[in-house]
Amino acid sequence: MSHVSTRSAITALSILFAGSLILPGFSRAQAQPTPPPSGVSTDSMQTELHMLTDVQTQKGSPVDSKEEAAYRAFFKVNPEDPDKKIKLGQDFLAKYPKSPYAEPVDVGLTQVFFAKQDWKNFYAFSDAALALKPNDVDVLTQVGWVIPHVFNPDDADADKQLDKAEAYEKLAIQDIGTMPKPAGVSDSQFAKSKAQRLLQAHSALGLVYFRREDYANSAKELQLTVTGNADPDQDDLFVLGIDLQSLNRNAEAADVFARCGQMLGPVRDRCIQNADAAKKQVTQSK
Repeated sequence: MSHVSTRSAITALSILFAGSLILPGFSRAQAQPTPPPSGVSTDSMQTELHMLTDVQTQKGSPVDSKEEAAYRAFFKVNPEDPDKKIKLGQDFLAKYPKSPYAEPVDVGLTQVFFAKQDWKNFYAFSDAALALKPNDVDVLTQVGWVIPHVFNPDDADADKQLDKAEAYEKLAIQDIGTMPKPAGVSDSQFAKSKAQRLLQAHSALGLVYFRREDYANSAKELQLTVTGNADPDQDDLFVLGIDLQSLNRNAEAADVFARCGQMLGPVRDRCIQNADAAKKQVTQSK
């Protein structure tokens, strides 16, 4: 398959991704990201799990009662009031810079700036969190997912950013397999949390390889996110379909695009069109 049709598909993807982080096309045109898809937004269970893990990890460390109260107040802020959460978090870090809770506060601020799409602060606080806890899978998977979504190939350090995302996701996958279950969290909650992070990590790796035009490895990663998944991400299906078309695996591409086309979303029409095109290519090749 020629790269002309691939470029066309990616350009369409960039235009149609209203309501999600936009993938700039192979045309190298820069796109402005829009709000992230709901499938990767931070939910209350994950936030609580992170807090429980860190509180238990730091158990025994001297913590002033006012410090702990400030920490818990920060995490109880309504997500619909991000400015209040930012103020409480920054005030906490200014007042208690050496606190054992500094890292989870950095994580909380990372999540707020993710929702606000303030990438400068998102990266600043994620770097601060990882400096304190290099194997924080929540931060590793989230940063590794964001990088290829807001990727601009014209940036001077574009290739290094993709390398960083790849390294983060591979480390996260390794750590997810060995992380202990914190007390107070059920087996089902813990399994669900780990499964969500693994899906996000493989999705991110798939897009990293896609950005490099390494369609074979991109397809391998994205197949891990959609195979056996009753509710796959439509974006993953669309990019996987493009991968398979680029590898001349048109019968598989047709099936993936057909599945994508059955879902409501901004790329539904494009998936239906690509499914028909892939089926025609199968017929012509016989």
